[in-house]
Amino acid sequence: MPFAYPWVLLLLVVPILLLVWTWRRHGHRVVLPFDHGFQSRGTALKILLNLAGSLPALLCAIAVLLLAGPQQTAEPKTKKRLTNIQFCLDVSGSMIANYGDGDRYDAAMESINEFLNYREGDAFGLTIFGNHYLHWIHLTSDPSAFRYAPPFLSPRSLPPWFSGGTSIGMALEQCLKLLIEREEGDRMIILLTDGYSYDLDGGKDEELARTLAANGIVVYAIHVADGSPPDQLATIASITGGEVFGAGDPGALKAVFAKIDGMQETKLEKISSESMDNFTPYAMVGVALLGLNLLTLFGLRYTPW
Repeated sequence: MPFAYPWVLLLLVVPILLLVWTWRRHGHRVVLPFDHGFQSRGTALKILLNLAGSLPALLCAIAVLLLAGPQQTAEPKTKKRLTNIQFCLDVSGSMIANYGDGDRYDAAMESINEFLNYREGDAFGLTIFGNHYLHWIHLTSDPSAFRYAPPFLSPRSLPPWFSGGTSIGMALEQCLKLLIEREEGDRMIILLTDGYSYDLDGGKDEELARTLAANGIVVYAIHVADGSPPDQLATIASITGGEVFGAGDPGALKAVFAKIDGMQETKLEKISSESMDNFTPYAMVGVALLGLNLLTLFGLRYTPW
């Protein structure tokens, strides 16, 4: 049984000496008239009295053990392995095109907010981009900021110089910089766009994808529009271990997020066992001894003469 302060156990010599004294003492002999007659030795009574006299010493021993801080090893536990998920959302002008009952941007934000409910305990961030980029939400385990973001980030609310183009390469590079700062957990980018990016031409898509993969970042790309996703997205997703999806309508978009959640399953990792206080058994024994000692004081005690 480990103890937090094992040196305190040296004090156990005190109750041990008390026990030795209790069982070996003879007391002061007083001759009474009936002592000259035939009397039994009273061995059983002596043992009973010595047991009662030992209770204070045992209580002292329990007190020493409690002061020494008894410990126990807790059972190994598991915890959810954190996944750092950076949403990379296209807010170029084309994202306000009709898409179901609304537009592409509204459907994308709605799906992102639904996806947060699947991934409780992960860290989420949001980067928006057009010709430029903005890290609107840095990685956090509190997704409440996502709920209030849609009205502020719509392409209708942004200046033309920001949302006039689709620079996917630039946006992914900036998300990369954020994610490599996170030492704990897996890293993932979910890219939502409806366009083609000229800054990924000339083999830059493959070059960027290898950099992302080297840093352990998986990219899932969602093409929020009709038609096939650009080959650039397929290249990046394939090299990083992710996948590219086409989502021609809001229903397909929600299905894509559900599939991503299933593909990126929750991982559990064991936490090493920790020592914790173990006072309960000692305290229970101490209370029992204290109660028994109280009962013996009503008559079962040594008479000092």
